[in-house]
Amino acid sequence: MKFAIQVNEGPYTHEASDTAYLFTRAALEKGHEIFRVFFYHDGVNNGTNLTTPPQDDRNITNRWSELAAKHNLDFVVCVAAAQRRGIVDEGEMKRNGKSAQNIADGFRISGLGQLIEAGIQADRLVVFGD
Repeated sequence: MKFAIQVNEGPYTHEASDTAYLFTRAALEKGHEIFRVFFYHDGVNNGTNLTTPPQDDRNITNRWSELAAKHNLDFVVCVAAAQRRGIVDEGEMKRNGKSAQNIADGFRISGLGQLIEAGIQADRLVVFGD
């Protein structure tokens, strides 16, 4: 089965991110395809490389980045939600006159069209969080 995943909650404020990660990992281990993971609303906070959790806590952003690299996954952060929350890649940094970029490895910024495409291309769109 081909899944598209939508993550709507931040990494440390709600269980949705952890559950989405575990679901995505389990689906891949069972041989399913992940068409795309789309991070929306506060879920875009999963894609910042500025989080620094304590050493004894899980690093959710690193887990997502490692999963993306291992399985060559497409992780898309919604551009509008990212701009509202201060998450920028190099292109958005230059376009908006910012002094730095903070998008984590394995993530990219794009628009809602990527979510629509994922919903069309996948057999199931699974949404985590409100």
